[in-house]
Amino acid sequence: MAKLALLSVSDKRGLVEFATGLVRTHGYTLLSTGGTAKLLAERGLPVTEVSQHTGFPEIMEGRVKTLHPKIHGGLLCRRDKADHLAQAKANAIELIDLVVVNLYPFEETVAKPNVHFEEAIENIDIGGPSMLRSAAKNHESVSVVCDPADYPAVLAAMDAGAPAGALAELRRKLALKVFQRTASYDAAIATYLEAQATEPDLEAMSGFPATLALSWKKAQALRYGENPHQKAALYGTFHDHFAQLQGKELSYNNILDITAATYLIGEFERPTVAILKHTNPCGVASADTLISAWEKAYATDRQAPFGGIIIVNQTLDGELAKAIAEIFTEVIIAPRFSDEAMAVFAKKKNLRLMIAKGGIGADALQEIRSVVGGVLVQDRDRTLGNVKDFKVVTKREPTADEWAAMMFGWKVGKHVKSNSIVYCRGEQTLGVGAGQMARVDSSRIAVWKAGEAGLDLQGSVVASEALFPFADGLIAAAGAGATAAIQPGGSVRDAEVIAAADERGMAMVFTGSRHFKH
Repeated sequence: MAKLALLSVSDKRGLVEFATGLVRTHGYTLLSTGGTAKLLAERGLPVTEVSQHTGFPEIMEGRVKTLHPKIHGGLLCRRDKADHLAQAKANAIELIDLVVVNLYPFEETVAKPNVHFEEAIENIDIGGPSMLRSAAKNHESVSVVCDPADYPAVLAAMDAGAPAGALAELRRKLALKVFQRTASYDAAIATYLEAQATEPDLEAMSGFPATLALSWKKAQALRYGENPHQKAALYGTFHDHFAQLQGKELSYNNILDITAATYLIGEFERPTVAILKHTNPCGVASADTLISAWEKAYATDRQAPFGGIIIVNQTLDGELAKAIAEIFTEVIIAPRFSDEAMAVFAKKKNLRLMIAKGGIGADALQEIRSVVGGVLVQDRDRTLGNVKDFKVVTKREPTADEWAAMMFGWKVGKHVKSNSIVYCRGEQTLGVGAGQMARVDSSRIAVWKAGEAGLDLQGSVVASEALFPFADGLIAAAGAGATAAIQPGGSVRDAEVIAAADERGMAMVFTGSRHFKH
């Protein structure tokens, strides 16, 4: 009995070579459809159209061609069951031993700008997933290939005359890959249709569907996670947003830091440099030039940047490269690097240089975090609040300089782990306190860091990402030299905090919006 292979693909990479091996080395008879059959015939390979094999024509513009008992019976028939074999024979169903199918390019279609709904719908594959699933279900007898990258492994197994056990293991791996692919495909369709719904339910109206379909392709196996004893991998399209120019492979922690740095720098339009460590900014500054911004950002903390992340929002030139090269850093991110800068950094072979492909400030709309038994999904914190609604609550109005410094600190503080306190002057951070259980402790750390850096806090402003629950944090800031404060407000003790500010001649602004970052 002839060995049948059914081939029907949209991605034709490597197909002719694979089919040639099947026919000329391993004696397969080829069944195929449409463009796949045409390509194989043009290359001189004997191929039978599926419609000829089934005795039923392709109809409805090709929507129905492989949905036929002679196809699915040939795939699903169990070779170890006499009644299955007898029914196949009685119905003239020939057994199909190998299936090669990849799906209509739905994901690529809907990724195109301004794609029409009708085009998206026509790129939903029906027969392809059906054949894949039938073959994968019966993988004890049928080999199924959904990825051209697996062609060499299949041919190699055939060429070597793989023993039954090894062939069974390969088929099981290929079947698993099929169900992963069809799950991903269905998730992409569901996500698209949810976004296109004209009468969304309450969950959809808020951007959160009743059922969350998560499906990302593995992009990179990582050496380990946050610590060497933790396994890790990267999924999704991270590498579509960044290009690595040199340096060691990115680590789990590098990727977290790059993400935090990119979101932070996206807040600023003027030439800005940010230095981060463990996703927290330890120095941020804006200036007329990047080199001036660097000098101010680095001045905030000359210890923490060791082994940290540096990001800039303009072309990183040779002058700045020489300054940065004096310290050890893990990753540098920029929209572009000048040739001179590349020459400077080339001497540091392990230093990772990253280009932000779409410009600095990649914008994900939502964030997902794992929790016990599931995930949390939220909109990303992309707003500073409505500045027009910011309210001066003290007797004294902020000066223009204080307003500018407060807005700068408000932008930075949004990206510091709670509880966060940021002291600023002009467009420069002076001290950053992050992640403490009490806000007053964050303030004390920020003051201490400024002192360690030799920076004077007299005349500075302080930004707090959430309310001052007590007056102690505000009093500590005033004692350090701050003359103005910006915070959300909303404490039951707001009156006490305002009174403490008035007693010290401080100006204070309530934003009405907080920016917790856990």
